[in-house]
Amino acid sequence: MFRLIKDINIKFMRMTKAPLLLSSILIILSLFSISIKGFNFGIDFSSGYIVQLNFNNQVTVLQIQEKLASNGLSDSTVQLYGSSNDVLIKLKDEDIFQKTNINDQLIKIFNDEKFKILKLEYVGAQVGSELREKGEWAMLIALFSILIYVAMRFEFIYGLGAITALIHDVIITLGIFSIFDLTFDLSVLAAILAVIGYSLNDSIVVFDRIRENNIALRKMSIVDVLDKSINQTLSRTLVTSLTTLLVIISLLIFGGDAVKNFSIAMLLGIIIGTYSSIFIASASLSYFGIKRPEGN
Repeated sequence: MFRLIKDINIKFMRMTKAPLLLSSILIILSLFSISIKGFNFGIDFSSGYIVQLNFNNQVTVLQIQEKLASNGLSDSTVQLYGSSNDVLIKLKDEDIFQKTNINDQLIKIFNDEKFKILKLEYVGAQVGSELREKGEWAMLIALFSILIYVAMRFEFIYGLGAITALIHDVIITLGIFSIFDLTFDLSVLAAILAVIGYSLNDSIVVFDRIRENNIALRKMSIVDVLDKSINQTLSRTLVTSLTTLLVIISLLIFGGDAVKNFSIAMLLGIIIGTYSSIFIASASLSYFGIKRPEGN
């Protein structure tokens, strides 16, 4: 199968209009949703409670979720914490909660179970705001550092191409979380930063081949050089993406609520990153006017 992929010669640069139009629409929708609707922040970035409970009897995540949902607390994160008797629950700060009566609320919710509260912490809005700000700075610093690294390793125009693809990936991934009201917490931020590194790695491999072919195949047009370079690295790109996706899908299916948001962000990021390394990163070099080496 991958032998066939290696031998194919797809004219990617002649197919960029539809992908660029699709990307433009997705970016506009994403920016519109982010600016108007915003994100459904988890308690890491807003405010709420982190509760660790120890039950006398063994419990399941589904059982705890059903009890919380039946009491109007469906927007919560539940995970087993070391054993089937210990549960870690993250609850958003709802109107029904007051710092003085959360114990009573828990007793009411789990009235048919014997349990002990091992930990009860309140994450205030100020802490959440600080975490959001630090997260934004982390992404900006990562993108700026990548621009410098790629510009130094290749040329400045390659840096612009890499940053264009990365911004494309980040905005669309964030936009999907905003549009579908998916919970955005620290695990999602970690996934976004991981996606930046993953997408960059893909782009670097393609850029390396473009630079080599740009020197070796001087008689070819830049469009043909870009097509040849993408085709030469296509099998590597697809194999890497598919193997990574298998791990992420397994994590999404079997990992439970604790890694659900992380897995969704990684899944989206890998799919979008693979697409952008083929159609966006390389195409941007052509639009930015990549230089051909002098000489025969």
